[in-house]
Amino acid sequence: MKGKLATRFDWYKDEQYFSGSVLIKTEKEELFAGAYGLAHRGFQIPNQLHTMFDTASITKLFTAVAILQLVDQGKLRLHDRITEIVDLTGTCIPTDVTIAHLLTHTSGIADDADEEEGESYEDLFIHKPNYSIRQCIDFLPQFAYKEPKFQAGTDVSYNNCAFVLLGLAIEQLAQVDYRSYVQQHIFIPAEMNSTAFYSKDDGDAPIAEGYSMVQTEHQDLAWRKNIYSFPPIGTADGGAFTTVGDLDRFMRAIIGGKLLSKEQTKKIMGPQTAMERQVAGGKVINGYGFHFMYNTDGKLIRMYKEGCNAGVAAMFAYYPALDVTSTILANQTCNVWRLHWEAEQILLDKDWSTIY
Repeated sequence: MKGKLATRFDWYKDEQYFSGSVLIKTEKEELFAGAYGLAHRGFQIPNQLHTMFDTASITKLFTAVAILQLVDQGKLRLHDRITEIVDLTGTCIPTDVTIAHLLTHTSGIADDADEEEGESYEDLFIHKPNYSIRQCIDFLPQFAYKEPKFQAGTDVSYNNCAFVLLGLAIEQLAQVDYRSYVQQHIFIPAEMNSTAFYSKDDGDAPIAEGYSMVQTEHQDLAWRKNIYSFPPIGTADGGAFTTVGDLDRFMRAIIGGKLLSKEQTKKIMGPQTAMERQVAGGKVINGYGFHFMYNTDGKLIRMYKEGCNAGVAAMFAYYPALDVTSTILANQTCNVWRLHWEAEQILLDKDWSTIY
């Protein structure tokens, strides 16, 4: 298996510009690991297994765990309405939107950039400086005054700003800023010592720079840093920096009950809506942060979360039947989702080349 995986990752590095790291392991055994490409193109600094990468929307898992911790603490109920926790007076956020709706992308609220409808997230910052958005509250003007897409609980639509509202709820109930809460209550107890919220303008941040593929006026391939593509520091919807090893530790902390009660652990480890999304090879059902992929026979293949921004590509998955985590983090434009799928076929002892 290691040889097959090495061949695929080498090919993606050489032919598809993969730059990042990968870790596939059980609780006690490393099945495959590797680092590829450059953390800094200018100084030709290579990526390593301990390199910290932007996770984009994988950060939403930390937000989901934080919310469920507040449920454990008796400060919150999943059927509580967000407008009863956060002051959203004068906005278009409906009063029937619950915490559970926000967690499962069934809230129906408008997003700042509806990427499912083809809107570009980078375009938000053509006329507004991205560095003006550093806290959860700073996002409100970008989405809270737009009309909802549908009534809460009647449909599914992936929504970044739903998790911004969850971040505001965490801050209101915990009386501390979102990043501090997550650091204290998730990163530290999970022993995620190489995970943090770094700002792109932090000169001492030990992180991989992000590079987005662009075409020059002569149609030549070029790479552009992503420093103007999204807010400079992560919040509740995305942007924490971590390593492939720390994401495995995060998953083990969930499974081992270090972060949540048995009741809330069970909830985060399973789907939480009846609505399904049909995909090639099966269906996907949303949970509290995680998505759950089933095959055509109704068997759970994996629970996972992905992340994508300009110069950021990430895939984090857990296979309960195998007790295996599979994590790919990249700091350069690359189809890591296809790469992850091919690695998954090898992991499941299937011949991906006959399917492609």
